[in-house]
Amino acid sequence: MRLIIISTPIGFLGSGKGGGVELTLNSLVNGLSKQNHFINVVAPNHSKLSQNSIFTKLVTVSGCEQKSWQHQDYFTKTNPSKSSIVNVMFEKAISLMKDCDAIINLSYDFLPISKTLDVDYPILHLISMGDESNEVRNIISRVYSKYPNNFAFHTKTQASDYPFIKDPIILGNGFELSKYSFQEKKNGPLAWVGRVAPEKGLEDAVYVANEMGEKLNVWGYVQDKEYASKIEQSYPSGQICWKGFLPTNKFQKELGQCRALINTPKWNEAYGNVVVEAMACGVPVVAYKKGGPGEIIQHGETGFLVKADDKENLLLNLKKIDSINRKKCREWVENNASSNIFADKVVSWLKKVIKEYE
Repeated sequence: MRLIIISTPIGFLGSGKGGGVELTLNSLVNGLSKQNHFINVVAPNHSKLSQNSIFTKLVTVSGCEQKSWQHQDYFTKTNPSKSSIVNVMFEKAISLMKDCDAIINLSYDFLPISKTLDVDYPILHLISMGDESNEVRNIISRVYSKYPNNFAFHTKTQASDYPFIKDPIILGNGFELSKYSFQEKKNGPLAWVGRVAPEKGLEDAVYVANEMGEKLNVWGYVQDKEYASKIEQSYPSGQICWKGFLPTNKFQKELGQCRALINTPKWNEAYGNVVVEAMACGVPVVAYKKGGPGEIIQHGETGFLVKADDKENLLLNLKKIDSINRKKCREWVENNASSNIFADKVVSWLKKVIKEYE
């Protein structure tokens, strides 16, 4: 197939601003190109793909950056201008449609979803978040009533945020496992990974590490500097070891040396990419059972799940982390979340939708 993938409008690919969508896009491109599908990736200027292929073309455009939906009021109304990056990316995708079979939209936004009703062409939407916008929710509902198969989700928990979705298409996510090295190391430091923003709950992980008398290694793009500073000032100097946003190769080497990942989402995490990245390196995870991690972590086998916001139980379970066999973590990822498995699911979804347009 010849496909078009629309990237997230939140930052360029490689910036870290797009969070898990950046990883999802790169994994999808890698998996599909291995199957000889040709892909045009439409993304903001300065974007870079993690891996180049003769089957992949990166098309970059310029436009006005926008604020992510989870950092806006739920009832915010949008009125995207012609210069907004969402609009520019979609217009570029439409201009490439002639010789392509379908568009896969990874942008959680009103405009590309609404356009599904305006063109007689397969536009598929892999929804990257739970219910974070009344306007986006309403347009998903409206388009879903006519094109139910054009939507897919990462987890059942995420899809349940949209009660009008019946029998949701669940794709999980995929990872290029050759880029993650298994490490059998049980005595390393504690880790936390993610965009540093309030919905990710870093403060709870710092609390737990401090209670254990240990420092916490933190990897990720600092999206909310004021939030990060407030946490840092609440604890002794050096309690948080800021590691920054790193390329996958360097990141996985450092993460693999940790004995546990602490995952503390305050919102309904759509999937939990960092949970799987840790497990791919053999690192077990202690996480709040909120959103996708609750479907990924096998309690007592690859880590531990605790009730959301229960810091004391997070602490208690973290003390048992040495009981986890790190090889089980890697095995789960190999059997459930490789880029090949993900690509196979996406191809089945594509074929189903494209057939409806014939």
